[in-house]
Amino acid sequence: MMRPATRLLVTACASALLFSAGAALAQVGTPALPVALAPIPAAKDEAYPGVIKLDVDATDIDRRLIQVRQTIPVSGPGPLILFYPQWIPGNHGPVGPVANVGGLTFTAEGRRLEWVRNTVQPWAYQIEVPAGVTEVEAAFQWLTPIEGNQGRVVVTPEMLNIQWEKALLYPAGYYSRQITFQPTLKLPQGWNYGVALDTVSFENGLATFAPITLEHLADSPVFAGAHYRQIDLDPGGRSPVRLNVVADDAKMLGATDEHVQLHRNLVQQADRLFGARHFNHYDFLLAVTDKLGGIGLEHHRSSENSVDVKYFTDREATLADRDLLGHEYTHSWNGKWRRPADQLTPNLNEPLQNSLMWVYEGQTQYWGLVLTARAGLMSKQQALDVLAMSAASFQHIPGRQWRAMQDTTNDPIISQRRPQPWSSYQRSEDYYREGALVWLDADTLIRERTGGKKSLDDFAKAFFGVEDGNWDPAPYTFADVASTLNGVQANDWAAFLRERLDAVGPDSRGPLDGFERGGYRLVFKEEPSGYMGALYKELGRNDFTYSLGFMMNGSNKITSVLWGGPAFEQGLTSGWEVVAVGGRATSADVLKEAVSAAKGTSEPIELILKNGDRFKTVRFDYHDGLRYPHLERIEGTPDRLGDILSPRRR
Repeated sequence: MMRPATRLLVTACASALLFSAGAALAQVGTPALPVALAPIPAAKDEAYPGVIKLDVDATDIDRRLIQVRQTIPVSGPGPLILFYPQWIPGNHGPVGPVANVGGLTFTAEGRRLEWVRNTVQPWAYQIEVPAGVTEVEAAFQWLTPIEGNQGRVVVTPEMLNIQWEKALLYPAGYYSRQITFQPTLKLPQGWNYGVALDTVSFENGLATFAPITLEHLADSPVFAGAHYRQIDLDPGGRSPVRLNVVADDAKMLGATDEHVQLHRNLVQQADRLFGARHFNHYDFLLAVTDKLGGIGLEHHRSSENSVDVKYFTDREATLADRDLLGHEYTHSWNGKWRRPADQLTPNLNEPLQNSLMWVYEGQTQYWGLVLTARAGLMSKQQALDVLAMSAASFQHIPGRQWRAMQDTTNDPIISQRRPQPWSSYQRSEDYYREGALVWLDADTLIRERTGGKKSLDDFAKAFFGVEDGNWDPAPYTFADVASTLNGVQANDWAAFLRERLDAVGPDSRGPLDGFERGGYRLVFKEEPSGYMGALYKELGRNDFTYSLGFMMNGSNKITSVLWGGPAFEQGLTSGWEVVAVGGRATSADVLKEAVSAAKGTSEPIELILKNGDRFKTVRFDYHDGLRYPHLERIEGTPDRLGDILSPRRR
């Protein structure tokens, strides 16, 4: 397929910026190293000579060590620079775990070649290739985390998750799509696996895959395990869609026919929304586990998903996982096929830019929830309850006083999901949930102005549903988004979007217009919604955010404080444990009773708190009772939101 000129322009500019910056940094001083550092070559869009052999051995599950061996063709003597991937698609940031590389050695014709790390780009290794050598052998261990505080656990006694970009090196100076790998994977005996790669053979635990470019290899992870099941989600369909399940125990694989059908409905509803498919086959990778590290990560022809151990056996107990597959599946269209132009970099070591995350993730968050409801994996009321929680969060989020939602698109780079002391004030990747509200606003506006004849579904079909079968990434810009919206319904969409994305300051407000236009209003009641109550029971949360201004866990410890709320004004922070309420030992129910009893009175709510060896008594002059968000139907108005959440018949 012809590659769009926009892509070449953006990647060329990014390449120039990266390497000109590197040159400028190098002028600061010469590093004290045993050899001079060679310049890192700019990536060129031409084939790397030869095929890199990659052999990954994942059988050492007791020590959670992944052994890697590579054979890298080389075309001449001199410096060879090899990258360990740094900027990881889907993570949207420079998170490649180079610190987990151990035992790195290079050899050529049996002779050891010493390496040196680039001091400006520490993900780059330099070796000197001797004359007459045609290939270099590389070997190292990927030292995967053993405990969760070391990073995401990817190997357990029952399963593992291979993300190839963490188990390889590749030559600098070439586009990822121009470097070909021949991968193999050795698994423990008796294990099976799911992957989007094409398998050539699988014998005695050794899987050999067809040659593939680095671009697609890094986009094709593996879930493997001792307990494995594959479910066909589109029997007789135009291209295979499979659910590959690994579990901590074989009993956890037991999905009912009804539950399987709901997942098939998801595939059907996505087809009806988007029309085209941009994959030759799609593999959901699903881990039913409480041992493997949690994940929800998109890829073009697959996705990595982990869910609660009761996902199949007690469906009503796993609300937190309901829309995960819908979200990640949507990414095959939004984020992977249609990709922000500033995300299309030549390789895995040039910086990504995230300025369009409110489309990439925000609209995916929207469609993920909508498709989940349309498929029946979540009820309409549950979806409304989810939206009510988002509306309450972003109605008056304190962080909007100083920071626009647009700026949160930089969070994967600058904060990388580290814990925050003041999340409501600092903001964190709000382009997901607040971004979804922008798209609800747009959807209801289109429906209102066209009398229900058009909707955001038409945008999805026009933007994502063209070029059926093409899975070469198609870049888009802000102007492309606004133009396609205008093709559905005439409006100044650029101004509409910028007003919501850039809202900041004391007079700014959240993008909540879609609710009333959709036939609902945000209200607060003294009992949580059914979804919120069940979800927070599942997660061990007790929410007093909209009353006393804090969240408390099952151990009565405050886990977050609303900036500017009553608890904030009392000088409280996360980490304080509530030990007594009005002279009674604390429990969530006791605190709820106290808040309710103080409603409409002048009596303060007295708490005794402990933090380390400190105790503190505070008295809340709060008398509005418990408050939990709900969406309330506005009588006499069109139920556009109900229409949005209803399944499509064609």
